[in-house]
Amino acid sequence: MNSAYTVPAVALVVVATVLVGAFGLRVSRTTSDFYVASRTVGPRLNAAAISGEYLSAASFLGIAGLVLVQGPDMLWYPVGYTAGYLVLLLFVAAPLRRSGAYTLPDFAEARLASQGVRRLAGAFVVGVGWLYLLPQLQGAGLTLAVLTGAPDALGGVIVAAVVVATVAAGGMRSITFVQAFQYWLKLTALLVPALFLVLAWQGDGAPRHAFDEPPAFRQQRTVRVDGTLDLRLERPLTVTVSGTVDGRAHHGGRVSLAAGTHHVERGTRLTFAPGTAVPGAGRAGTGAMSSLAAGREERPLYATYGLILATFFGTMGLPHVVVRFYTSPHGVAARRTTVAVLGLIGGFYLLPPLYGALGRLYAPELTITGNADAAVLLLPDRMIGGLGGDLLGALVAGGAFAAFLSTTSGLTMAVAGVLTQDVLPSRGPLPARGVRHFRLGTVLAMAVPLAASVLVGGLPVADAVGLAFAVSASSFCPLLVLGIWWRRLTPPGAAAGMLAGGGAALVAVTVTMAGLPDTGPLHALLAWPALWSVPLGFLTMVLVSLATPGRVPAGTAAILARFHLPEQLRAEVQA
Repeated sequence: MNSAYTVPAVALVVVATVLVGAFGLRVSRTTSDFYVASRTVGPRLNAAAISGEYLSAASFLGIAGLVLVQGPDMLWYPVGYTAGYLVLLLFVAAPLRRSGAYTLPDFAEARLASQGVRRLAGAFVVGVGWLYLLPQLQGAGLTLAVLTGAPDALGGVIVAAVVVATVAAGGMRSITFVQAFQYWLKLTALLVPALFLVLAWQGDGAPRHAFDEPPAFRQQRTVRVDGTLDLRLERPLTVTVSGTVDGRAHHGGRVSLAAGTHHVERGTRLTFAPGTAVPGAGRAGTGAMSSLAAGREERPLYATYGLILATFFGTMGLPHVVVRFYTSPHGVAARRTTVAVLGLIGGFYLLPPLYGALGRLYAPELTITGNADAAVLLLPDRMIGGLGGDLLGALVAGGAFAAFLSTTSGLTMAVAGVLTQDVLPSRGPLPARGVRHFRLGTVLAMAVPLAASVLVGGLPVADAVGLAFAVSASSFCPLLVLGIWWRRLTPPGAAAGMLAGGGAALVAVTVTMAGLPDTGPLHALLAWPALWSVPLGFLTMVLVSLATPGRVPAGTAAILARFHLPEQLRAEVQA
């Protein structure tokens, strides 16, 4: 792709983000504006903002990459991401807004009157937020590296700098306008190129059904291996090799490889003949990057159910999503916002699978190079080419950066709010804590994941985000559902459930990201922990609460009445 168009497109998105954020800064006048936009954001604006921050690197790039590599089974990702808002609408949205809290730890303290539960909830907010931020920053680095050849870390540094400046300057009021703008930009950046790509596909004579058979090279294709690679062959393959395979150097001759696994050294070029099926591949020495794909092949049903449970129940505990419901003026507005979000993100999620299917036809080599997340970025040049392909590619690149910026803004806002309240030293309740502390929390919220994104590699972005969903579902879903709907929940029960469910899921995620183990039943249990960690969290909360009936906080009935009674009716009762 011609970087002469890509770089200006990314720069334009960054400038537009700063300008829209500056507009929000002009109307941010109080501390409440910084934290919850003074609870005055209407349903339409709030729905666009929530959709903007929710549609992350996993949605814009990762889903297409997984569909390219794994096929239609990965369609459960967009289904789960969307259906999670239905669960949020039914059980959480309105009561959470009526709680009057600023953050999830605020909710925990208001419901259970426990500083210990509050601190534990704060720790999980920070953990989930940092885990979710990591793939956003790595996705930004991937985008710039693929499109311009820039260093891998540069994209993440740019996103971090813009987000810290925007969030620290204007807070929630500012990023509300930014995220609403970026939702429509992202939708346009996928929809317009998709129309041209479909037209090119229809006129190209390519196969009509991308998933009828494994992906194959439609024309001769040379693949350069940027890192050491293990090539897995189910049947013998003849390929032209320039480089080192299985310890033997080759200089452009044709090599017959037997069925099995072959080690390919960095810098090797493999030229595949037309019609050759794309072989399986995994990065040598980075088991985490390929272990999830292998685990899906070994236990597809377990992996699918684990994914469904994590995405269905993880949404309600994502800190950057939940905090936006505190900005609604009342509970009815929170419900209307959620209904609008279902429509907005449901429409968006029709597009990434289309790019994944086209990627199987026009860019199948990405499954070998390990850059399947780049399919959305490369397809305009691959299918259309010329000036049209460059312009459409620049539009997609701009939309991808909007995805990184919007989600990173929301996550940074949520983590900074918790750090400001519960980590940085200050006096007084949240509204009294100055903007200065919030800005310091913003820098700290970004510093840790930025350092991690530079120092370590990662999973494909959608898989990494899926792991964050699993931790969220295992810790905050039980806390919110039982805290809102069950009067017998006690502080010891809530703390034990979060530690058992969320703690176990966090350990499983850490082990999975380390690539240990990379196969077998234990790997499946750890890679998709939601199937057992979510029930574990619920069960532990219920059993420990039943065992400590004397610890039910005083005034629980009044607190639950505040959660469930409409604001107008509650005011009349109090009068």
